[in-house]
Amino acid sequence: MAEIIYLREIRAERRRGRIAQRENLERAVQLLMENLAGVAAQLAAAPASEQAELLDRVEKLAALIGYGRRMLGEEPDAPLSALK
Repeated sequence: MAEIIYLREIRAERRRGRIAQRENLERAVQLLMENLAGVAAQLAAAPASEQAELLDRVEKLAALIGYGRRMLGEEPDAPLSALK
């Protein structure tokens, strides 16, 4: 009987761990989206000499957001506003 209780405890602990991981991933994707918005604002006001570097940042952030959304089981090509 103790083994059954122990297995239940292990399963419950795994579930809690998965929930915490998902919450952390959701926060990370949200932070990436905020960073993307900041870079986009910088890009709008940046001189032409800085735009190439900022566009590179935009591409990297967009790729990371897409990857994070896939890990969350969401459609990575859906509008970013769907996460808010």
